[in-house]
Amino acid sequence: MANTNVSKQIIARFYEALDAIIAQKKIRGVNTYCRLYGIDRRNFLAQRKDLERGWFQVSWLVPMVREYGVSPSWLLTGFGSMFV
Repeated sequence: MANTNVSKQIIARFYEALDAIIAQKKIRGVNTYCRLYGIDRRNFLAQRKDLERGWFQVSWLVPMVREYGVSPSWLLTGFGSMFV
């Protein structure tokens, strides 16, 4: 099943936030994020390459909000600041 436009926007913001977290050196990289939070790296990378894929898990968002200060409102709506 293909993702809706809204889902694809949320997924794109997730990857954008991850890039920002990596750039800020809060985490080493994608492999570290996947290892720390039990994410299948192959699915993670395939999803990033093609937002139509249905492998994205809502649970991937949780560490961003809890550990790295990413705004849940921004992740879901795109409004406001990326970080709280």
